Amino acid sequence: MDKKQNKEQNVKPIMKPLKELNLTSRFLFDEVMEDPQTHQDVLSIIFGKEIPVLESNETEKELRVSPGIRQIRMDVFAMDEEKTVYNTEMQEKRKADLARRSRFYQALVDTGLLEPGIPNYNLLNASYIIMIMPFDLFGYGKYQYTFEARCREVPECALGDKAVRIFLNTRGKNEEEVSRELVDFLHYLEDTTDEKAVSSGSERIRRIHDRVCKVKVSEEVGVKYMQAWEEKYYEREEGREEGRKEGREEGRKEGREEGRKEGREEGRKEGKEEGREEEKAEGMRMLVASLRAFNIPDKKIVEQLSERYHLVQEDAEKFIKGNGF
Repeated sequence: MDKKQNKEQNVKPIMKPLKELNLTSRFLFDEVMEDPQTHQDVLSIIFGKEIPVLESNETEKELRVSPGIRQIRMDVFAMDEEKTVYNTEMQEKRKADLARRSRFYQALVDTGLLEPGIPNYNLLNASYIIMIMPFDLFGYGKYQYTFEARCREVPECALGDKAVRIFLNTRGKNEEEVSRELVDFLHYLEDTTDEKAVSSGSERIRRIHDRVCKVKVSEEVGVKYMQAWEEKYYEREEGREEGRKEGREEGRKEGREEGRKEGREEGRKEGKEEGREEEKAEGMRMLVASLRAFNIPDKKIVEQLSERYHLVQEDAEKFIKGNGF
């Protein structure tokens, strides 16, 4: 691995302040959608009509129909007064399995809609799986892609099972085919600012923005955001550390093999020394990364490095600069 690759791997991700998040952030989206009125406004914009009052509205709803079946966690799950079910998901990153994931979500939602022993499937609720994405999953330039079952041989013949999946693309190009309010809302998701909310001219978008502003200044939400970010960061670090340990073990095995050829004692000595140096450097990098995450000044970080790893100040400063911090 060259120095450039090593430097890139050791760059510590910076936690974006809560106030700077857009609604394409899954965390912010879930927090904002906890409010039933806000979710109702979002659904009304998507469907172009007033959605009935939501009787239930849950965020991060976990759904598993049996211990042997994979569990899913839904961003926002709601049911209106007409018993129509909505599962609204914010998908920040492009993944190859999104279409089939929507199928799996639809299946699990359906399994929970009929009580055991009810033979009449006409009682199944109408349901919508809605995925919002800052990219065009299908590549046709549409803001909205709506899927429902139809007969291939007779396209005008709809199955009528009342199961619909909708994929929304914030970067569509067909403004003349959808409502102005939907276009403004999708643009607002990627640029969640006062200017976008006001310029939209939509009362629903302004109400959504009011909710966003309240969430962003909430101390409780701020603490929750920091905790969620830290948990994800340390989960990633644990995974990386496991990978590094496996890599070091493989390296030691290779070193031992070479040592037998060139001199067992010499190889063992070098391997141990390199391992100690690698572990020391990795520990120093993790310390600097952790302190940087909490905006600790470089002066204090230098002091911590000097104290824990017995470095002179000049060497500690060089380490920070040399590792791209």
